[in-house]
Amino acid sequence: MLSYLLRRILQMIPTLAGVILLVFFLFHYFGDDPAEILGGLQATPEQIASIRKQLGLDLPVWTQLWMFVSKVLTFDWGSSWATKETISNIFATRLPATLTIMIPILVLEVGLAIVCGLAVAYVRGSLTDRAVMMITTVALSISFLVYVIVGQYLFAFRLGWFPVQGWSNSVWTNLAVYAPLPVLLAVLVSLAPQTRLYRSFFLDEIGHDYVRTARAKGVSENAILFKHVLRNAMIPILTNVATQLPGVFIGSFLIEVFFSIPGLGREVYGAVSRGDYPVIQAVTIYLAALTMVINLLTDVMYKWVDPRVVLK
Repeated sequence: MLSYLLRRILQMIPTLAGVILLVFFLFHYFGDDPAEILGGLQATPEQIASIRKQLGLDLPVWTQLWMFVSKVLTFDWGSSWATKETISNIFATRLPATLTIMIPILVLEVGLAIVCGLAVAYVRGSLTDRAVMMITTVALSISFLVYVIVGQYLFAFRLGWFPVQGWSNSVWTNLAVYAPLPVLLAVLVSLAPQTRLYRSFFLDEIGHDYVRTARAKGVSENAILFKHVLRNAMIPILTNVATQLPGVFIGSFLIEVFFSIPGLGREVYGAVSRGDYPVIQAVTIYLAALTMVINLLTDVMYKWVDPRVVLK
């Protein structure tokens, strides 16, 4: 196991290096000039040149690349070009709000999808199964923006169950008052496709020979589903969660914009609109690194779920 982990970590180094080079050159050659964005329409050429010098954009490309790599390795991205706030402080103050939204969404999405998928697989071929598949198909065709508009109107304006906007310094207040509505809407959006996908995972396992053998030996259907099928289906489920986790992170960014939550996503949205490259680059690099770490942890969890898995 240790040798496998070391090999995987060493394999992550060139991948991360490629991401760093890609991000740097994309922003350097294909992005708008940050000096012109920060200077505004009325800025003179002299003012733009002064801004470029302050930002270090007048240095040779390889010097800028080395400075960029140094920022990644030292976790010191300096300050935002627009707000002058240190990027480390941006992460420290905005990330808790993002995690307050993201973690409940992930837990509820995976847990409910497993329960719903297993329940539908249990009644496979029945009228309930077909009705659930029809409902999920309709739900898949509805845009997330529609969920937000209808959810805010119904649950906030009409029923008054939740506030539309707001945030506090208390984690428990946020979880109990401000987070339920955006979390509810995000889970509703993701539940339909995840239920259909997990149902297919369970049905695929039900069709295997070991299930027919267990039935022939007189094992109950509940024992087959919960003791055998569920455990064997956890490997594709873990794979799906690993691939979806960065998407959940990005999805929480959109929720922060819609509900004015002071998280990292709203900060990134503002950074994009004002051309604040250091903030965007830092989030992009760290999100890529997080994705690689998640994939590594997922591979390790395969061994925990199924001892027959051999990590090479």
